[in-house]
Amino acid sequence: MTSYPDFQDSADLSARRESITILRETFTKLVAMIERGDEPRLVLPKRTLDNTVYDKRRKLLLLGDKKITRRLLDEGETRRFMQTVLIASIIYEALINNEYPTIRDLFYRGKHTIPPVLANDEPVNTWDEQKESDTVLCDIEVLTGKLREEMLILSKEKGKVVGNMRLRSGGDVIDLSKMGHGAYAIEPTPDLIEFLDYDAEYVLVVEKDAVFQQLHRIGYWRKHKCLLLTSAGQPDRATRRFVRRLNEELKLPVYVLTDSDPYGFYIYSVFKIGSITLSYESERLATPSARFLGVMMSDVFGDDPPLEEVSSEETEDADKVGIKRELKERYVEALRKFGYKWRLAKKPYLSSEERKRFIIKATHRDVARAIELVGYDVAKALLGKEPKIRSGKGGEKVKRSPGYPWFKDPKWIKEIGIFLLTRSKLEIEAVVSKGLKFLTEEYLPRKIETKDWLE
Repeated sequence: MTSYPDFQDSADLSARRESITILRETFTKLVAMIERGDEPRLVLPKRTLDNTVYDKRRKLLLLGDKKITRRLLDEGETRRFMQTVLIASIIYEALINNEYPTIRDLFYRGKHTIPPVLANDEPVNTWDEQKESDTVLCDIEVLTGKLREEMLILSKEKGKVVGNMRLRSGGDVIDLSKMGHGAYAIEPTPDLIEFLDYDAEYVLVVEKDAVFQQLHRIGYWRKHKCLLLTSAGQPDRATRRFVRRLNEELKLPVYVLTDSDPYGFYIYSVFKIGSITLSYESERLATPSARFLGVMMSDVFGDDPPLEEVSSEETEDADKVGIKRELKERYVEALRKFGYKWRLAKKPYLSSEERKRFIIKATHRDVARAIELVGYDVAKALLGKEPKIRSGKGGEKVKRSPGYPWFKDPKWIKEIGIFLLTRSKLEIEAVVSKGLKFLTEEYLPRKIETKDWLE
């Protein structure tokens, strides 16, 4: 009788064998400790904010060299020690049984109650929520040096791609130019994909799936010879890894198009620098040369926002024009203070009338996020006073975030400065509302041709 391994491709089988070997070697050491009479312990890299460092030269968020020791007989560590061994055993069994568990499966397979040992003890659950088992899975990754994808643990597909490219997945050749109105869903194990051939000059990553579909239907990728990809919001690991491989292996430049707001800026940041949560994977997931194509705040307002569009909501002073003029002067002074040395000469892509129709008022949450990105001190210099958000009488002070180093670049300070000055944001769909041809034949080509991007 034909067995399931006969239907699996060689890439899967190879990944399975490698992961079985690594897991066996890692946890055999625990058995040896027990046989020697030593206390079982696991030593693994510390996955916390204080052990996350920004490598300015490589433009990556990386895990530092601090370690933690997880001991079985340490009351504060026993639970996590048990959870780590439990998850590892579940993964190992799945591998040797030719299974493909999801991260949700791991949660359910390990979820049970440990009965009390002594009369006064209470029963203890291994875990109650999936975020607990997900966290332990990350520990397994840093402990073994194997990503969950390499251990054939699956997750929901999110990213999609189309373009003139053929690839091999699971033994099948897939032509990304013949997906009809649909697109190839980037599989949860992107390292097992083999790139066969392609005819593209760059990769365009679009945050919004709706805009991706419009660009696909109109044939943008055919006319402009690119691979068109969407992360459908915050990118998952598979999409980030796929983009990294396109850039690293095929040497294709990567451009990212998001909403013009602090959350869109952060999505670009995750593609480019990595994330704190997954800093141990940045070297595989991040694309340091990725460029932020837009939508920039300066695309919307120009470098020098009109006085009447400067927000005055933070003041009850009758002389609002005077206050607005003062805010603009502080904005320019702050730019010079933080090293912005170029002329403020960029003209907006949108007219005043179009801005009235398309821009959206920023929420308090948006403002707080912008201050978190650029840092409290920079925001204070841009505003000329302590940053506050008006969620209560007189406003509330915001967290004194040091900011992210890469958003303290003078050109990023200008973009976030315009956001704070105008308290406005703009979705990509608004640019499409100006006309799909405007986006495809004017905005995107001109931005790329004139190198109007941020790095």
